[in-house]
Amino acid sequence: MNGKIDNCSTYKLCNGIEIPTIGFGTWQIPNDSVGSNAVANALNMGYRHIDTAQAYQNEECVGEALRISGIDRDTVFITTKIANENHSYDLVMSSFENSLRLIGTSYIDLLLIHWPNPAMYRSRWEEANAETWKAMEELYAAGKVRALGISNFRAHHIVALQKTAKVQPMINQIRICPGEAHDDVEDYCRSMGMRIEAYSPLGTGSVFKMPQIVMIARKYNKTVSQVCIRWSIQKGYIPLPKTVTPERIKENYAVFDFELKEEDMQVISELEGTNKNMCDPDTVPF
Repeated sequence: MNGKIDNCSTYKLCNGIEIPTIGFGTWQIPNDSVGSNAVANALNMGYRHIDTAQAYQNEECVGEALRISGIDRDTVFITTKIANENHSYDLVMSSFENSLRLIGTSYIDLLLIHWPNPAMYRSRWEEANAETWKAMEELYAAGKVRALGISNFRAHHIVALQKTAKVQPMINQIRICPGEAHDDVEDYCRSMGMRIEAYSPLGTGSVFKMPQIVMIARKYNKTVSQVCIRWSIQKGYIPLPKTVTPERIKENYAVFDFELKEEDMQVISELEGTNKNMCDPDTVPF
């Protein structure tokens, strides 16, 4: 590797907290030395936004990566998410303390509800989300969490949450990549002042089979990954690419030295073909 790629670009959330415009995703990254080295490599390359979750079972390797890197905790934006089995006031409180212990930190920058309608709470998901959010609001008020948000929520889930919420969600993290859009969800979230985070911005590999993106990548002398991540940034999303390969970690972050033209943005935005991978949050079996 040839060293750090500098980028200090951030967005301001509705409460004034700044969040980096690109994050390092850790879904399916193992909770071992492979995982901790991957996250440490990302930090050393310049990433300052790490996305993990209780359900990923790799929060510990994120904390280990911070220690390996030697980078000041206060300069890194860390997200974790409340697991599906922890949708109650008491379970949020206990699982959150465990997350702090595993990561080795006294606070979390962004705490999300991972899924709005888990299988085990399906008959009372609205009530369970209200309990979960109440606990999260208390953690936020206590300064243990700097920002609150949601993940995989559709508009009707957000409307239900707002019946009792005192603090409005600041982020909705959903699966977005070329060929997979949620325009109605995006429009609703933006109207509520929420930022959109895009997980699986490379479609778990599907984008590499799209000839239109291959041609655009050649036009800019960039890789398919870089074009897709750049498209995501120019759409105003916060992409969360993930990989354990050092070269790919660097490649995915090297997206700030070019800009896609409007006609190329439109070609990518109009692509179809990856929606088969979408999960319906009201029918997921977990």
